[in-house]
Parts: sequence; structure tokens; C-alpha cells
Amino acid sequence: MSIKIIGYETHDVRFPTSLSGDGTDAMNTDCDYSSAYVTLRTSSDLVGHGMTFTIGRGNDIVCAAIKEVANRLVGKDVEELFANMGKTWDYLCADPQLRWIGPEKGVIHIALGAVNNALWDMYARSRKKPLWKLVVDMTPEELVNSAAFRYISDAITKEEALVMLKAKESTKAEREAKVREVGYPAYVTSAGWLGYSDEKIARLTKEAIQAGFNHFKMKVGADLDNDLRRGKIIRSIIDDPQYLPAGHKPRDPNGPDLVGKNAGPTGSVLMIDANQVWDVPQAIEFVKGLEEIKPWFIEEPTAPDDILGHAAIRRALKPYGIGVATGEHAHNRIVFKQLLQAEAIDVCQIDSCRLAGVSEVLSVLLMAAKFGITVCPHAGGVGLCEYVIHLSLIDYIAVSGSMERNVLEFVDHLHEHFIHPCSINKNGRYNVPNHPDEGYSIEMHRSSIEQYEWPHGTYWVNEHPRLKAQAQVQSH
Repeated sequence: MSIKIIGYETHDVRFPTSLSGDGTDAMNTDCDYSSAYVTLRTSSDLVGHGMTFTIGRGNDIVCAAIKEVANRLVGKDVEELFANMGKTWDYLCADPQLRWIGPEKGVIHIALGAVNNALWDMYARSRKKPLWKLVVDMTPEELVNSAAFRYISDAITKEEALVMLKAKESTKAEREAKVREVGYPAYVTSAGWLGYSDEKIARLTKEAIQAGFNHFKMKVGADLDNDLRRGKIIRSIIDDPQYLPAGHKPRDPNGPDLVGKNAGPTGSVLMIDANQVWDVPQAIEFVKGLEEIKPWFIEEPTAPDDILGHAAIRRALKPYGIGVATGEHAHNRIVFKQLLQAEAIDVCQIDSCRLAGVSEVLSVLLMAAKFGITVCPHAGGVGLCEYVIHLSLIDYIAVSGSMERNVLEFVDHLHEHFIHPCSINKNGRYNVPNHPDEGYSIEMHRSSIEQYEWPHGTYWVNEHPRLKAQAQVQSH
């Protein structure tokens, strides 16, 4: 008997991270990490969970768009959808009236990301595999048929992708065994938020070193002198061998994993992130002013869809040994295609739900591999770390075949709200998700939804200090 999708539910879940300064940067100064969350229901007990990430206000608008996209799946046979996930992705994009309010960008596109991710979660659950394992076990033909190829054939064809995947196929098991043993390399952003005091930055940096990390990122862009001071604090700690964990020796700054990253004497790497705050000339001059702290790259130096602007910044900073990274807010695979074609980036930062789900991510992974650009996904927020470890595993095992120079962002916020939270080993690397029922690892605890759903969750009604104070005033 066939299983069909019979309905869906959405939840506007918001966490009060603005109270602690978590997530603050030069552009985004007031962040309540939020999940526009969807569950797809079927005629059996099979379900699929997905979400996209926002930072508060507007999350309800995304939930409304998710309902419109998810409604296109009602009545569909799940095995017919799973049989060709690229074709299914095209179908989800194809409502002409919904497409008009994109197309393939903005609210409708991130809503599609939530729905497509939920469908992939359901697919993995149906096969009793974590999402990454479902994909890496596919044949090259199945994987290519799962990706979104429209508008990118001038950068990579399906035939080229097949050749690339087949070249890596015989060694997939070897790479899978290796990453299960050692974990996937990670970097930490938790110490570098713009709203943190110098003392908190120093403490969190030392804690990150003790946790095994050797790649660190800080937010910049509000004030050059302030950024230089904060960068020097981080550099003074990560470059000092006295802070290394007991028994750990400094890494070789000129080793194959670190060469070209401006690593310091302990083999530690610093990256900086401006979150789109500058015009192009301003970005170039500001980053030159931070040359002293030796960053590997500047992330999001200008508007995320300014392809030529990124290329100009990259050319200008190359003599200073500073690279350019972007992708967190790249609307779709076409923006990535152009960034790669224009030689505008050194590092490709896919986002698991700014792109419209796994199918579109696969197309960007394939393009990045063809162009030889390292993929270091954006994470953090709520749920993004849970998502992206799957994507980096797919990239390493099945697509690029390398994790030597890759690092995956880790931010230690809000993982406790997920049934299968991501985790980090003692060497600062992501552990490999391994539970047969976790799918895409994004299922949230029902209690967390009930507590933080906006505006009627128990936290927002009874516990948030500002709202609580307002209620007390009104009661008098």
C-alpha cells in the first residue's frame, strides 16, 4: 500500500538570544534566533521534519510561505517523490504564482528550503539512515538526479558531475571510515560576537582552545580600533602555546592543512566576518587595517549578491595574503555559480536553508568541487549545526573527497532543543551522526516548541523579562 503525504504543521519558534548578546555582529545587533519549523505528515507513521532559520521578526511570514509550499505535496506518493529528488525540487519550485514573489530568492525560497529539507528528512527516515549516509550511499546517477541543475549548465553539466562522482566512488568507504574515526574539522565562532566584553572574549577563546579547536572567527565592521583590539586579544591567546591543552603540541603553520591560512606559531587560524556591512572600497581599506591580526579570510565583506564587488575585494586583498569567503546569504545556486565563475571567493560558505534545501546544496557542492574551491559551510543559529555536518560529510565522502583544508562552523548555542543534537569530540571536530532514525537531525523536542513558540509559548507568556514587565504594568 502506497504512503502519501496527507498534511503538515508549522511552528514559529523563537529563542531570546538577544538578551545575552549571542549572534551579535555589525549588521545584526538584535538577534532572537528563530526556527520556521515544519513537519510533513503521511498516511503512515512516517514523518519528515524541516526548518529554516531567521533571527526573529518575520519568522511568522516564513511560516506562512512554508504552508503554501508544503501544500503542493499533499496527496503525493512519497516513493514517487523520493525516486527523483531533483525532479521533486523542480516541482516544488514550479508554482507560477508563488514563484513570482521570488523567483528563487527571499522568503519563498527559504520556505522551500524548509519543505525540501523536511522531505529529505522523511526520505532518510524511511531508509533507516542518517541523511548524509542516505546520500553517500547513492550511485553517482542517483545523486546527480537528486540535485537542482536548472540554470547552472554553463558552469557544470550533469555529464561532468557524473564523471567527478564516479572518480571518487571507489574510495568512498575509505573516507567514510576515516571521518567516523577522527571526526570532521570544525571552527568556533562563539568567542567572537561583537556584543561580548573583552573578558568574555578572552575566557571563551581559552575554553575553545581547551576543547581542541584551532580555527577561530570574530565579528568585525563596527569600529576599526575596537576590532583591532579584540583581534589582538584573540591572537595573543591562540598564538601562545601555554594555552594549548595538556599533551598537545603546536601544529605546523606550513603543513598542508594550514599553509596559506596565516596560521600563527601554534598553528591556530583566525578568520573575520563583517556580515555585509561595507561598500566595496570601504571593505578593502578596513580589512587592510586589520592585516596585523593576520586573518585567513574576510567573510561577507559586502552585499551578498554583489558578485563583481566580491571579485574586486579579493583582487585588492590578495597582495596582503587575506582571502574572501561568502555564501551565508547567497540567494541560490546561480549566485554561487557566478561567484565561482568570477573568481570572487577563496571559500564557499553554503547555508543549509538559505539555499532551498539539500537538492540545491548538492548542486553548489558539485560546482565548488569542479572549480577547486574549499567548502566551509555557515552554521550557528538554531539547528544549522545539526544540519550542516550532514552536508560536509556528503561533500567529503562523495563529492570533493577532501576535508584537509575544510572547517565547519560550530556555535555552542541551543543544541539541547533537538532530539539528536550535534556534538564535538575532544579534538574540536564534529562527531558523525549515526542514529538510524535521526534523518536530517532536525527534529525538535515537543517541549521546546511548546515553551518557545511565538507568541503563546510558555516562555513568551510567563518568563521573558520585558514581556513579563509589560504584563505587570498592564495588570496595575
